[in-house]
Amino acid sequence: MSTFLIKTPRLSLREATLADAAFMLELLNSPGWLQYIGDRDVHTVEAAERYIAERMQAPYAKFGFGMWMVELAESALPIGICGLVSRPTLQHPDLGFAFLPAFGGHGYAFEAANATLHYAHEALKISELLAIITPDNERSISLVERLGFKLEGTMTAPREDIELLLFRKD
Repeated sequence: MSTFLIKTPRLSLREATLADAAFMLELLNSPGWLQYIGDRDVHTVEAAERYIAERMQAPYAKFGFGMWMVELAESALPIGICGLVSRPTLQHPDLGFAFLPAFGGHGYAFEAANATLHYAHEALKISELLAIITPDNERSISLVERLGFKLEGTMTAPREDIELLLFRKD
């Protein structure tokens, strides 16, 4: 059983567990993830469990934050992930989020991201955050701009030849 870190009127955010593997398998292979984030070569429940352990749970222990599961508060149905990522190539943590296609357009990403920003400032005492987004991901660009992020420039993703937009929020 996980402890909820963040609650909003409609959502609960919590640390991922290995029991979330089937959901993560679906999310990591959803069209939006593959188009805007990229194929993480996670095609089995076992691979999803490894992804959760290495990419989600390890940062909780190391940094005190990471990508959190986002669930509907009323039903505990997982709908996406949202949280903070510490990357060696970036000076500050960056905001990340991804939701299953069925839950797009309902304001869940904004609600989860806004609550994550508040948690980052109040509980984690993080004063500056970044966001990196592919230039063609108009919905994510619009979301971070609504959250108060400002475009700072571009960067190339490490180990990939992909240009990303770099946003900053003080």
